[in-house]
Amino acid sequence: MNQEVYWLLELAIQPGQREAFDHLMTEMVEATGANEPDALNYEWNVSSDGTTCHIYERYRDSAAALTHLDNFGTHFAERFLALLTPTRLSLYGHPSAELQAALADIKPSYLSPVGGFRR
Repeated sequence: MNQEVYWLLELAIQPGQREAFDHLMTEMVEATGANEPDALNYEWNVSSDGTTCHIYERYRDSAAALTHLDNFGTHFAERFLALLTPTRLSLYGHPSAELQAALADIKPSYLSPVGGFRR
């Protein structure tokens, strides 16, 4: 069974915070890319009006996702949550009980794979 877990995190960007958002996003992308080899995708997207952000994150397994959450909590959570308000988290794959517990406060929607392919 494929152990990858991935999610789409939808966020509202606080008004007037785009410059701070851009700086934090750059810092987080660089840190994740440099320090988390099992982060397979880490992609940020912003709506044309600059009010909404979607972050697509894919990890080799639940342990890798937990490593990311630990790094996030240690280095970025306070600033992130001052600039962004989570509105929805859709979680895909087969997350471990530990990962589910770590994300429980966000109240994610869990979706299990039922078909498809990857190249």
